[in-house]
Amino acid sequence: MANAKNNHRFDDPDYFFNRELSWLKFNRRVLGEADVKHKPLLERLKFIAISSSNLDEFFMIRVAGLKHQLESGVNKVDAAGLSVRQQLVCIAEDTHELVKLEYRFLKNIQAELEEADICFCDSNSLDEWAQEWIENFFDNTIFPVITPMAVDAGHPFPFLTNRSLNLAVLLCQDRSDDHAAVIQVPAVLPRIIEAPSNGTKRQFVFLEDIIKRYCGKLFHGYTIKDVVPFRITRNADLSIDEEDAEDLLAEIEKSLRQRKHGQAVRLEIGKTNNRPLRELLVHNLNIEEQDIYEINGPLDTTCFFKFSDIPGLEYLLHCPVAAQIPRELIGVTNLFDTIRERDILLHHPYESFQPVVEFVRQAACDPDVLAIKQTLYRVSGNSPIVKSLAQAAENGKQVTVLVELKARFDEENNILWAKQLEEAGCHVIYGLVGLKTHAKMILVVRQEQDGIKRYIHMGTGNYNDATAKIYTDMGLFTANDQFGADASAFFNVLSGYSDPPVWNKIVVAPLGLREKIKELIDREMEFVKAGKKGRIIAKMNSLVDRDIVLKLYEASCQGVKIDLIIRGICVLRPGVPGVSENISVRSIVGRFLEHHRIFYFSNGGDERVFLSSADWMPRNLNERVELFFPIEDTRQIARIKDILDITLEDNQKAYIMKKDGTYRRVDKRGKAVNSQMEFYAEAQTAAREPDISIEQRLKPLYRRAE
Repeated sequence: MANAKNNHRFDDPDYFFNRELSWLKFNRRVLGEADVKHKPLLERLKFIAISSSNLDEFFMIRVAGLKHQLESGVNKVDAAGLSVRQQLVCIAEDTHELVKLEYRFLKNIQAELEEADICFCDSNSLDEWAQEWIENFFDNTIFPVITPMAVDAGHPFPFLTNRSLNLAVLLCQDRSDDHAAVIQVPAVLPRIIEAPSNGTKRQFVFLEDIIKRYCGKLFHGYTIKDVVPFRITRNADLSIDEEDAEDLLAEIEKSLRQRKHGQAVRLEIGKTNNRPLRELLVHNLNIEEQDIYEINGPLDTTCFFKFSDIPGLEYLLHCPVAAQIPRELIGVTNLFDTIRERDILLHHPYESFQPVVEFVRQAACDPDVLAIKQTLYRVSGNSPIVKSLAQAAENGKQVTVLVELKARFDEENNILWAKQLEEAGCHVIYGLVGLKTHAKMILVVRQEQDGIKRYIHMGTGNYNDATAKIYTDMGLFTANDQFGADASAFFNVLSGYSDPPVWNKIVVAPLGLREKIKELIDREMEFVKAGKKGRIIAKMNSLVDRDIVLKLYEASCQGVKIDLIIRGICVLRPGVPGVSENISVRSIVGRFLEHHRIFYFSNGGDERVFLSSADWMPRNLNERVELFFPIEDTRQIARIKDILDITLEDNQKAYIMKKDGTYRRVDKRGKAVNSQMEFYAEAQTAAREPDISIEQRLKPLYRRAE
C-alpha cells in the first residue's frame, strides 16, 4: 500500500487532467446523444443545439479567459502540467474534431428527417411556386429589416455583436475592383422558415440562405461574386471592480454593455475557397488561424432549440414526463402543518417542483407568516416565486431577497427581478462583495400558538420552475429548530455585518466547507485503519479542486472505496495503481441534466448523507457562498442511498472514465437499468399508491442491492 501521507507524490501532473480538455470530453458525451439511433429525431437534434450552446459559452468564458491571461503575460502551468499557450493549442485541436463530429451527426439526422418528409432545403431546390413565395417573403419581410454595410476606405469594418450571424458579400461593378459588404442576418426574424408545399412533405429554408439568394436586390448596379456566412464569438466574461464600486447594480449594468464589445475569440465561417473574403474577416477581427472554424453546413445550430418546438412534429419528440406529487404531499392543503410533522424530501424532475412554488405562495398569503427570506440565483422568465415574494411584501410581510446579480448570463434577468421586488417593497440584497451567493435557501417565519416557528427549504438547484422540469435536483423541507436557527443566522450574515456563527447543522462556504469535506474523508480513512470498511459516493457536476483530489488519492491508498458520479469536468485520474485504484468515475448523460450534489459517507456503519449547492471546485469552495447540509431522517437516508445505488447500476446512459481520461459507455449486458427512467417509475408508483410506506416501496431495491 502506498504511503498516504506522502502527498507530494500525488502532485505529479500525470495524475491530473486539464480542466478545459475534460470539459470538452463532457461536451463530446453530450453531442453523442445526437447519434443515439433509437432516440426520437428531434430529441437528437436538441442535443446538437445543446452541444453548440455549451461550446459558445465555453469560448466566451473559458477560452476568452485563457487568451486574456496570455495577453497579460501570464503563461502559468496548471495541475496537469499544461501552460496557458499549450492549453489553447490543445483546445483548438479537440474543438475542431468536435465540430466535425457535430456536423456529421447533423447531416445524418437531416437525412433521417428527410425520410420522414421533413426537409431542410436550399431555396434553389424548391419548386417554382415555393420559390415565388420565398421571394415575396424576402421582399415584404426581410428586405425592410436588413441593412447592407459597405466595407472600404470610407466605411470601416462594422462592429458586429457577439454571436450574431452575418453574410460577407464580394461584389463588383463593371470592370472595377472588387468591393466588400456585410449583411447582418436579423435575429428578430425566425432563423428557420417553413416554405409552402403541395404535398405531405414539410420543407424548411434557413433565413441566411434566402438573404444569400436575393441580396443582389440590395446592391443595384453591382454583380454578386460570392456570399459567405460567418459568425463571431466574443469575450463575454464580465470584469467588475466590486471593491471600488459604490453601486454594484450600476457597475454590473455598465459591464453588461461592455460584454457586447469584447474581443473576438472565434470565427465560424461557411466553407469557401474565396480567399479575399476570408482574409478580410481574419484581418478585421484579429483572429488567429487556430480559432477559425470552417463549417460545411448551417452556422449556429442553437437554432434547433426553437425548431424542435414547431407544431405538428410532436411525434418526433419524447412523450412528456409528468412530474408527480411527492407521496407525503398527496392531498395536503397546508404545507406548514405537514412540514412541522416531518421532513420532506423532493426529487426533481421526477417529483414536482410545484410544492416549492406553493410553499412561497402559501407563505405570502398566510396571515400567520411574519417574514420570508430567500436566495435567488437563477429564476425563470416569468417566475411564480418572484411574484409570490412581491405579493408577500405587498401583504405587509417582511421580505428579504438576496438576488445574485453576478449569475453568469442571467445578470440582466436578475437586475429586472431585483428592481421589481424593490418596487413591491421587498428588501433586496445584491450579493456580497467578492463572492457569488450560490446557496439555495428559503426561510419562512411564522407566528404559531406555541410561539415563533421557522420553516426552511434548502436544495441543490435553482429556484427556477422551468429548469426544474429538466434538471435533476433534490430539496428538503424541514421545521427542525436547529436548521431554523442556522437559517436565521445565515440570512443575518448575508444582510448585515454579522460574523458567521458556530452552525448547528449546516456548513457554509467559503468558511468551513473545504475543511468539512476533508474531515469526512479523513474519518473514512480512520475507519479503514480500525479494520472497518470505508466508502464514499460523491455525486456532483464537476470535480476540479486540487486539494480535494489529493485527499481522495490519499483515501484511495488507505483502502477507502470511492465511487464518483460526475456529469462534467473531472481532473482526477482514476484507476492508477498506487494512487487511485480504489476510485471509479462515471458520468450520466441522459434525457435530464444531472445536477444534484449528493455526498454519502459510510461512517463506520452510521451512514451520513449530505446535499449541497456546491461542486468540488475552487470557485465553489473559495469564492461562493454555498450550503452543505445533512439529511438526518433514516428513511430519507435510505432513499438517497438507493438513488445513488441505482445510478451506479445504470448501464444505459452511463459512461465510465478510464485511467487515460477517455470515456466509454458502460457494458449494456444484463438487465437494462436507465437510472433516470427508474426514478420516474418510482415517483409514478408512489403517486399511485400513496399509502405504501417508503420502506415497503424500496424493499425490492434493497434486495437487488444486497
